[in-house]
Amino acid sequence: MYGDPATIRRILTELGDTWAVVGLSNNEDRAAYGVARVLQRFGKRVVPVHPKAETVHGEKGYASLEAIPFKVDVVDVFVNSALAGAVADEAVAVGAGAVWFQLGVVDEEVFARTREAGLEMVMDRCPAIEIPAM
Repeated sequence: MYGDPATIRRILTELGDTWAVVGLSNNEDRAAYGVARVLQRFGKRVVPVHPKAETVHGEKGYASLEAIPFKVDVVDVFVNSALAGAVADEAVAVGAGAVWFQLGVVDEEVFARTREAGLEMVMDRCPAIEIPAM
């Protein structure tokens, strides 16, 4: 259900190439750093979203989704499960097309709420694993 192959394919190939990566900083030891690099290699524009608002992989960072002055297609969430729901709600508020929760992040209520709002959603998957297989 929340890792539906057709939804994964739609998000990766049809919804647009601007990905806000929430939790992305210049910490090379964090998964977000490597995943963002893979997304870039596959033609995605990666927008860092982190309280530090650092420039990462050559892209200017923003402190929040609402601070991004252009449309975001996909919100990739690298925060713990307790904070992920609020990020999904922000993605709905800014008009994103999809929300992607990383491996280990599952919240059925958030999934239902986000889908009800009209967004595509994937949970407990990693785009850096899925995109090379497309």
